[in-house]
This record gives sequence, C-alpha cells and structure tokens, in this order.
Amino acid sequence: MASNIIICSGGLILAKDTKRFLFLQRTQKKTAGTWGLVGGKKESFDVTLIDTLKREISEELGPTDIDKIVPLEYFISNDSNFQYSTYILITPKEFIPQLNQEHSGYSWCNYECWPKPLHRGVRNSLGNKINKIKINTILELF
Repeated sequence: MASNIIICSGGLILAKDTKRFLFLQRTQKKTAGTWGLVGGKKESFDVTLIDTLKREISEELGPTDIDKIVPLEYFISNDSNFQYSTYILITPKEFIPQLNQEHSGYSWCNYECWPKPLHRGVRNSLGNKINKIKINTILELF
C-alpha cells in the first residue's frame, strides 16, 4: 500500500427490527459535531476492507451482531489518493453502542430522516440516486 494513499471503509448499520439506520456523532478534528458512519482507515496492505470494517465496529461500537455486509458504494478521489468503500451492515435489532472517544453520541434514524449536520462524504453518498435505489431495495426485502 503506497504511503500517500488513504484507503478506508465504513458501514451504514441497518436494524432489521425497526428498519432504522445508526449514525454516530463525531468528536475529532474538522468533522467534530457532524454525523457519520462507523468506519476507518485500512492500517496495512495485508488487511482486507471487511477486516478493517470489523475492527472499526469493535473499536467504535463494542460487540455488535452483524448478519450481512452488503456493498453500497466505492468512492475514489480525483487524484486517486483517497479511496472509501461503504457497506450496509444488517443487524437483527437496534442496540445501544458502547461508544469510544471518536464519538459523542448516536442516533437510530428512519430512512431519509438523517441527523444534521451530516458528514460531507456521508451526505454525498446518501444523496446519490443509485445509492438511494440500493437502500430502498434492501428495505423492501424486509
């Protein structure tokens, strides 16, 4: 993995029992106060994006029961130095996350009733027409 390329993965958690999505309020740096997803940076070349995501879930939420991981979007910056894979993470039911220092709060939200202000990248992903179709299709399966 080249040192100047940042590769990350994140997950939009969906609870089957309520059809609501989990958002986390960020505490760090320039995105403090915005609402985002669980996720983070890939730390080494030999780690997969899914392994990165599982590590971040454990670190940011504590023990979490995820039934399915469904790819939602792959984003790459114009200069190719930032790559972000977003997944929908399906859990059987809503839970109370055990937040670490990266987040000051959480909110379970209905579809398109997102908390504000959303992190810019999350806002762009959730506003994307193709992503909306994908999310609606998954919601219809329940």
